[in-house]
Amino acid sequence: MSSHREAPEISKDPVADSTDLYAFVSPDRPDTVTLIANYVPLQIPSAGPNFFEFGDDVLYEIHVDNNGDGHADVTYQFRFQTKLNDDNTFLYNTGPIEALDSENWNRRQFYSVTKVDGNGHARVLARNVPCPPANVGPLSIPDYKGLAADATFKLKTGERVFAGQRAEGFFVDLGSIFDLGTLRPFQNLHLLGQKAFQKAGDAVNATDRVNVHSIALQVPIKDLRGKSSPVIGVWTTASRRQVRVLHGHNHDDVYVGPNVQVSRLGNPLFNEVIVPMSKKDLWNSLPPTEDKNFAQFVEQPELARLLPVLYPGVFDNLEALNKARTPRADLVAVLLTGIPEGLIDGFTNSTGEIQADMLRLNTDIAPSKKENRLGVLGGDLAGFPNGRRVRDDVVSISLRAVAGATFALVDKDFKPDDAVAILEQGLSADDVTAPFLARFPYLGVPYDGFNNPS
Repeated sequence: MSSHREAPEISKDPVADSTDLYAFVSPDRPDTVTLIANYVPLQIPSAGPNFFEFGDDVLYEIHVDNNGDGHADVTYQFRFQTKLNDDNTFLYNTGPIEALDSENWNRRQFYSVTKVDGNGHARVLARNVPCPPANVGPLSIPDYKGLAADATFKLKTGERVFAGQRAEGFFVDLGSIFDLGTLRPFQNLHLLGQKAFQKAGDAVNATDRVNVHSIALQVPIKDLRGKSSPVIGVWTTASRRQVRVLHGHNHDDVYVGPNVQVSRLGNPLFNEVIVPMSKKDLWNSLPPTEDKNFAQFVEQPELARLLPVLYPGVFDNLEALNKARTPRADLVAVLLTGIPEGLIDGFTNSTGEIQADMLRLNTDIAPSKKENRLGVLGGDLAGFPNGRRVRDDVVSISLRAVAGATFALVDKDFKPDDAVAILEQGLSADDVTAPFLARFPYLGVPYDGFNNPS
């Protein structure tokens, strides 16, 4: 869920797997937008001696569309390079790592940042920017928080940047959801669970105490917005060279041909839950401008058909809506075009008629002084699906939307089932062990391998 292992082929290539994308007006710097793109899912903290890292052979990109045509007007590119300090040790580090240039740190990563405009003109903003190390343990890294702070840089062009390991902030009960759509808070109402479970259960955060690799940017709003609208659309991609050739005793790599996109992510859960299995790899390879070809799966989502079957008698109004085969204009708005004016008082994040899966953010909406985890559905217009903050409960929001909560916005005669008001996965940001940060890069300090061995 969100986008961890969402397609058959990318699940075999975790280094290039886009897992989560966040975009929000920065609460501590409200004249900026924070963009966070996560990769390399479900990292066990103790996985040494070859700890997780970015791929030197992957092109990572964060794209921004500011005129609603589904094409990138601003793109930030990240390329990584790994260097060994000592060729004669198997160890990741040979002593405590107390600084980013420590001689004890054997395997270091650096990256470049390139900005590309809508005409394809590229400008290198930074080279040889150091990543922090993986969080091996307290003896190896006595002050990880300090190292991460040292690895946060402000570029001459005004952006803040960080690239490195963070604690996984996405919370989801993977174990129950993919067990035939079980939601533990409602497990006793499940078609097959009625005999197995006598009462409701407590959800389990399957992604707790694992790490992820984050590319985080904090960009002045003025550098992202278009001339006519405050709304931007954001998505992230990962690409590999078309051909990889191995030669020599050391299996030196030679890369040939153009970069080919192998992973993409805009809205959470789009490829995971909306796109059918047979088309998931195709979707990952395409640009957002091709998403009109997937609109049928948004208009008639499989999950909406499954809920009344899995929970009989609970979603009768949704079942009637399904039987009428009424196109889900609400979901098309949320996922493909943005929410137009007039549906929610004082709010829109529409980008026009072009159907494209992008995380849409109205940069005129100020950060909330008190966040509601249900975002726009909870009356908090600064939250998902107006962008996405790190604490937003995107799984529960998406469940309620698919179950009919948002259809009432486009059809005043439709009454959502009573269960929709309490439908949720049973988790919140409080179920993430590592505390979120109040400042950039917002995701918590990664779990260390010594105290989190599995």
